[in-house]
Amino acid sequence: QVQLVESGGGLVQAGGSLRLSCAASGLTFSSYTVGWFRRAPGKERECVAGISWTGGSTYYADSVKGRFTISPDNAKNTVYLQMNSLKPEDTAVYYCAAIRTPLVVVTWARYDYWGQGTQVTVSS
Repeated sequence: QVQLVESGGGLVQAGGSLRLSCAASGLTFSSYTVGWFRRAPGKERECVAGISWTGGSTYYADSVKGRFTISPDNAKNTVYLQMNSLKPEDTAVYYCAAIRTPLVVVTWARYDYWGQGTQVTVSS
């Protein structure tokens, strides 16, 4: 049974940092592309970052470029999302997801596996 478990969310002031973790069981991330998505109240789910483990490529939404970094830890079968210089507009529930493809995919509906989400709240 595949499980993705996110952690690391919380409340932080604007300008602060958080590191989200996505730990997998039942699958090996090295065979998947992993995406970090977020959903803010009243907004569509959007892909903020993705990493293709097999293809070696990454993706960042324009809104987070230069502030967020996605990185894998093969030994721990975990993907991290380091979020720096956080803004109130980054407030959302953040989800990780996995799809078995060598290409980074930004369309959430194509992903096969999802975590339960972790809340990130950035106060001004």
